[in-house]
Amino acid sequence: MMLGETLLQKLARWRPEASPAAFEVEEAGVRVTLQADLAEALACRLLEVRVTRPAQAGESLAERADRLASRITGLLEPLRLLEVDGPTAQLRSDSPVARDDARLYYEVTLSPEGARVQRFQGSATGARRQAVPFTLTHEALAKLVTDLAS
Repeated sequence: MMLGETLLQKLARWRPEASPAAFEVEEAGVRVTLQADLAEALACRLLEVRVTRPAQAGESLAERADRLASRITGLLEPLRLLEVDGPTAQLRSDSPVARDDARLYYEVTLSPEGARVQRFQGSATGARRQAVPFTLTHEALAKLVTDLAS
């Protein structure tokens, strides 16, 4: 079975009793870990998505980041490569959503072993940013995880 299919099957039955709740699934050496504060029949409100996979030779981190920035399409904003710094690369929303003084954006941190996805809210006035929940349908989440694992 493919990772995305396994994830969809298990998410369809997952109803956490506490908030936030952790969810984990592993398929073919790839581990997906979700932190969510709500899981329903069609979608989850997520705090964090982590994908851990065996390091793969042949593609540099910068090349992988560029490829993922163009491949990940299920988020509210397209991603762009922000920086590659040693063993990590950072992707962010190309055009953050503006709501009054707030700016909302996705951030994907890549390493050779995997990726972490979060959504942040910052301020145009320079106040500290904070992680905020984001909602994805199960299908969008499965596609995101499949892309990150590739």
